[in-house]
Amino acid sequence: METVVFYQFVTEVPQAAAIWSTLILLTLGLLTVLVARPDRDRCTDDPLPTAPTAREVAAAEAVDLRRYAEEVAVAAAGAATTARRRRAAWLTAQEQVERAWIGYDEADAAARRFAGAGALPTPQTPHTPAEYAARERYLHRAAMAAYWRGDLTMAQLGDVFGHRHGWDPRLHPVQQEVLISRVIRDARLADYQVAASRERAAWRDAELAAESRRTLAEEAYAAAARLRPTPVPTGRKVAGALRPAVVARWRPARVG
Repeated sequence: METVVFYQFVTEVPQAAAIWSTLILLTLGLLTVLVARPDRDRCTDDPLPTAPTAREVAAAEAVDLRRYAEEVAVAAAGAATTARRRRAAWLTAQEQVERAWIGYDEADAAARRFAGAGALPTPQTPHTPAEYAARERYLHRAAMAAYWRGDLTMAQLGDVFGHRHGWDPRLHPVQQEVLISRVIRDARLADYQVAASRERAAWRDAELAAESRRTLAEEAYAAAARLRPTPVPTGRKVAGALRPAVVARWRPARVG
């Protein structure tokens, strides 16, 4: 019995070892193929990028410079348009300031005239209901005339008819005229101050727009200059430039 077992062990172990060796070799070969194939695919399908040449770099830089020059030129043109528009707005605001000052000067002169008249003694009139009714009608007519001239606003006219903010219909017509002239002068002064503030703001905007226009125009000119090719002197010009130096060499003077 022991002889039979020993015989089977001797005959079957080499066969099993050969089978396992074959399987291990096949596995190693398959792993080698799988590991090496991506390298081959990458080498054949995706070649490594090459460094750009000097000509390609110069061409790319030229394209970038041209695009930048075009963008700056468009921006410079827009800035010039904005500067012209801002300057026109400033000139308009300046005219409005001048008109507002003329209106205030006229209103101030009228107020001074009425103030001088108001300094005189007020005429004595009977304090009767008919007199107060006449004074009220006079105030309303004067206020309406000032409103149609544009000297009083609708709100101020409402105050006159409502007898608010110092509008007293019992005052003498001279005093009422003094009051109306002062209100008109104050309104003209407020209009002038508003117009002057707008003019200063328009002037600042015009100055900023002009400075932006100058800056962008200079940058556009510089960008366009970079696009122009640099002139290269030829060999003939260089030789011609060097010829006078050769002729002008020192020579000893002849004797006799």
